[in-house]
Amino acid sequence: MGLRINDTAPDFSAETTHGVIEFHDWVGDGWAVLFSHPKNFTPVCTTELGAVARLEQEFKKRDAKVIGISVDPVADHDKWKDDIKTATGFSVEYPLIGDQDLKVAKLYDMLPADAGDSSAGRTPADNATVRSVYLVGPDKKIKLILTYPMTTGRNFNEILRAIDSIQLTAKHQVATPANWVPGEDVVITAAVSNEDAIKRFGGFETVLPYLRKTKQPQD
Repeated sequence: MGLRINDTAPDFSAETTHGVIEFHDWVGDGWAVLFSHPKNFTPVCTTELGAVARLEQEFKKRDAKVIGISVDPVADHDKWKDDIKTATGFSVEYPLIGDQDLKVAKLYDMLPADAGDSSAGRTPADNATVRSVYLVGPDKKIKLILTYPMTTGRNFNEILRAIDSIQLTAKHQVATPANWVPGEDVVITAAVSNEDAIKRFGGFETVLPYLRKTKQPQD
């Protein structure tokens, strides 16, 4: 059985470019985005790490830390960061996990148990499934999982949008419709009666008996 949303994110100890971390302790009382890469010095991943560096302050505004992981040693990560700056113009200041023993990749079901215990000699194709994003909440539960193929760069603006939705819906009994962005109308959940919806939200639009829309609640 693979990891699912609302499972507890597996805890681990790992060496990173910021020193050794204990993952749950590192997450602390906020949110965390763990995003994985099949190999250092690969083209798509290089652009992704730079994209996250560009957006790091946006994640911080949402009380979300970011941490990358690649199935390579930390010493290689430090060299890779120079290439990322050259290619994208942004410096990677957030930590990168070195997973040369494949421990974290297996723990998060990105590689099978029989994948071996060393990244040495493995190609990006061998590690193709190490392309996932995990959003972890303050309760250490997994709130979102996205997995992309190696040839498709990930959209980290979408991950920010998802965080906005997940944080909003954790506070209010609402959901967000397709393509929602902050400021747009939201959907009232079925657990809220019409009478309670008026008290909570001040009014709503009934599109269908089971689809009621209202203005986004403000904190």
